[in-house]
Amino acid sequence: MKNRCEWAGHDPLYHDYHDKEWGVPVYDDHKLFEFLVLETFQAGLSWITILRKRDNFRKAFDSFDYNKIAAYDEDKVQELLHDAGIVRNQLKIRATINNAQAFIRVQEEFGSFSKYIWGFVSGKPIQNSFKSIKELPANTHLSDEISKDLKKRGFKFVGSTVVYAHMQATGMVNDHFVHCYRYKELVLS
Repeated sequence: MKNRCEWAGHDPLYHDYHDKEWGVPVYDDHKLFEFLVLETFQAGLSWITILRKRDNFRKAFDSFDYNKIAAYDEDKVQELLHDAGIVRNQLKIRATINNAQAFIRVQEEFGSFSKYIWGFVSGKPIQNSFKSIKELPANTHLSDEISKDLKKRGFKFVGSTVVYAHMQATGMVNDHFVHCYRYKELVLS
């Protein structure tokens, strides 16, 4: 049996996410936007709820194509509000459209969203060495700084906790616990 981070529990979906995605550095703009959307919808909910609806989100939001999402109109908002397969929160749906537009502006300014976001950590993951869930922060000074900058650029639902979760998911920080088998794999990669 693999020694995983405690938060991965016993759910096979969580195990798959923990083992293959969480903490793996993501430099692809499309994937970074997907995680931004999912983290936005996760605010106030459990991550497993979002993971269980991930395929539905993918279908509802045109495979997370930020160019298409940026052009969504009121009819599309109403369609999404009636889609039982996703989290039907009007503020989060509208924030996703807004964030797609802001995402494109960042790409235009920096060449890619990846260059922008990874610039906060000089392009390399921060390697933490936590031993238990009690040590794991919900946010940090860096996530505060990134959150503030994203908001300045027009993003919504990007509080420091959402930003830190995004940093963890996309590998900007390696927050696997030191006893987790993925910790060393990601430090060495």
